[in-house]
Amino acid sequence: MTTKKTEKKSGKKNVKKRVLLQGNEAAALGALDAGVNFFAGYPITPSTEIAEIMATELPKRGGKFVQMEDEIASICTVIGGSLAGAKAMTATSGPGFSLMQEGIGFAKITETPCLIVNVQRGGPSTGLPTKPSQGDIMATRWGSHGDAPAIVLYPHTVKETYELAIRAVNLAEKYRTCVVLLLDEVIGHMSEAVTLPDVSKYRVVNRIKPNVPPEWYKHYDENQKYLSPVASYGEGYRFHVTGLVHDAYGFPTNNSNEAAIMMHRLKKKITFNIRDLVQIESFHMEEAEIAIFAAGIVARSAKQAVIKARKEGIKVGLIRPMTIWPFPDDAVRKMLKNVETVIVPELNQGQMIHEIERLAKDKDDGKIIKMQMVNGELITPTQILHKIKEVN
Repeated sequence: MTTKKTEKKSGKKNVKKRVLLQGNEAAALGALDAGVNFFAGYPITPSTEIAEIMATELPKRGGKFVQMEDEIASICTVIGGSLAGAKAMTATSGPGFSLMQEGIGFAKITETPCLIVNVQRGGPSTGLPTKPSQGDIMATRWGSHGDAPAIVLYPHTVKETYELAIRAVNLAEKYRTCVVLLLDEVIGHMSEAVTLPDVSKYRVVNRIKPNVPPEWYKHYDENQKYLSPVASYGEGYRFHVTGLVHDAYGFPTNNSNEAAIMMHRLKKKITFNIRDLVQIESFHMEEAEIAIFAAGIVARSAKQAVIKARKEGIKVGLIRPMTIWPFPDDAVRKMLKNVETVIVPELNQGQMIHEIERLAKDKDDGKIIKMQMVNGELITPTQILHKIKEVN
């Protein structure tokens, strides 16, 4: 697990020139710099710019772009591209993400690496296509039926969108699963002047390839870190791909022992590598008596509120998860240990607050304060500051 403390200044790095980037542009460029060479998708507000950029840039880099007839076809095509050896991704928003759920489950059970960028909008159904919402947080974890792992990253700036897009592709390739990069509509359409670090300073992860004779190859091999080599179609290795519970070679099985092995592997490759997966930011949490727990665009408002409250002598800080799934239980529990009150602002009717309630059961009633807005407007720094003063 990595914890980012914003009070500390980092040293100089080799950097690119300063550029003006939209969040959606940053997501596309980050994915490209991580080696994505295949995109299949269907245009949907507010993620369409990602598809437009990929359609322009992929052919220049020897990659492939395919516009599909809908989001169901998109996720299936992405899985096929990945099985053929490509670093594959798609981009969508809430209604399209809903349509992709069965495909996401298939990617997870077949352990096929892929990236989905979900730029959230108001819902349910068609909802508010051009307005912000954080209504997909639980959908990214529990949307697909059955038990399956989830890795979901959630940036709060344009620059961080670029960085986490690279990280999302790396994690998908490393852990052989579907990773979601979750954006707010405001972040997707916000333009910021950013200095992108030199891409050569980022580690780009490629999937592990088998180094055994084809007759020895197991597509779902077991090892202590729950990471296993993966062959691609056409490389001479025989394996089967199915959405049914399967054995080490990918063939369907009803054997209870083999079913248990497969299910435990899906879970343990996440739980056994939790420190590698979790990232969280601590902002002015030293000696804080009040904590704000917020992610994405709401965390930006919360930061400004914290800065203003600190100037008035109020001991308040911000906990911001950059990885929301797997949820950073240990880090959050530790940060909340000496905090009296937790404020949880969200652009939904209450999703992450349930995780805080689960981790802060020792807090007295009334010490976990909700702030929820679902009208398509943002929670402002002033509103959060008012709530801080109210509970101080």
